[in-house]
Amino acid sequence: MTEQQPQSGSRQRIDKWLFFARVAKSRSLAQERVVAGHVSVNGQKIRQPSHQVKAGDRLDIAMPERDLVLIVQLPGERRGPYEEARLLYEDLTPPREKKPFTALEQAVRAPGAGRPTKKERRALDDLRGEPDWSAD
Repeated sequence: MTEQQPQSGSRQRIDKWLFFARVAKSRSLAQERVVAGHVSVNGQKIRQPSHQVKAGDRLDIAMPERDLVLIVQLPGERRGPYEEARLLYEDLTPPREKKPFTALEQAVRAPGAGRPTKKERRALDDLRGEPDWSAD
């Protein structure tokens, strides 16, 4: 039984294409994303992983980090390296916006919670009037 290679004008299941294009880590994750309604083809939400896509279709994919906008160029033959997968689509995703860094994004421990830092321990020792053992 020989498997034919997809032609440039042929159609392919959306879950397989998402997997081959490296949009999803596995085909089952691609199926879950489609069933959950996170994928639109040409402006219409689809919920069937068996939906067929062809060259020229526009895919809007809602990802946790950002939304992807892809134009299908070719059907996939296999899940290959990124360079090979990149040829399957044209990326129209708008660039990420740079957010200014704020101090609130850093991991900040509430004062007095947990084990004290060295600086806090020295401040406590000064407050209590305990002797400085390193001054010898």
